[in-house]
Amino acid sequence: MSQFAAPMTPPPPNQMKKKVVSILAAVLVGHAGLLWAVSQMKTPELKPVDKEPMKVRFIKLQEAPKPLPPKPKAEPKPEPPKPKEVKIVEKPLPPPPKKVEKIEQVKKAEAPKVKAAPVVEDHPDPKPAVQTVVTETKVIPTPPPAPVTPPAPVTPPAPTAPPSPKSVSIGGGVSWLRSPKVSLSPGELKASCSMVIDIAANEQGKVVSANARNSDCSPTIKRKVEAAVRRAQLTKYVENGVAYPTRVEQPFDFKMTK
Repeated sequence: MSQFAAPMTPPPPNQMKKKVVSILAAVLVGHAGLLWAVSQMKTPELKPVDKEPMKVRFIKLQEAPKPLPPKPKAEPKPEPPKPKEVKIVEKPLPPPPKKVEKIEQVKKAEAPKVKAAPVVEDHPDPKPAVQTVVTETKVIPTPPPAPVTPPAPVTPPAPTAPPSPKSVSIGGGVSWLRSPKVSLSPGELKASCSMVIDIAANEQGKVVSANARNSDCSPTIKRKVEAAVRRAQLTKYVENGVAYPTRVEQPFDFKMTK
């Protein structure tokens, strides 16, 4: 007996919407609860991990050294001849010579012979006459050594006198290597004036002294001119290859300008 299933009728659309809405609401509520549970959870504190810094070491690669060529075999050196042994025989030194003083013996003239007395017959053994010889020794003294005279002291040569200064003129024998510069403040020169400076310079041309004469300028201008000349320098004055100190006269004229 065969049975046939009856076709199912679809649910109405309103019920389907209610089911979908209820499922969506359940899903939303579940998600909201899950989010709230997650937000209430405390985040675990992670312990910091202490790690030492990594050390990097750079190593320079070197090329392998080239193999050295084989050394040539050294030839055996001939052995040097052994030195001969020489025996040293010590000989005794001869005794030092004795000092002998020269003694001159002067033999006096023989004394006159004494005649024997006549033999008396009654004396059986007469004594013979005795002849005496007298010798005299004389010692010659050695002369004392002559006294040693010390050498005479050597006197140093006298220093040469410096050359006398030469009187020359500017442009006639010497010139200014560094000319004098006189700076006057405004209003310091009230009228025209002049003076002559007597200059003394050494062999190198350096000014040693500067003195003003025949001056009708003020003392301030006079001092400034003398100081400026002392700071200046002349050229050397050479005559026959010898440098001489010099004496020079230099006039100075100051004029008022309108």
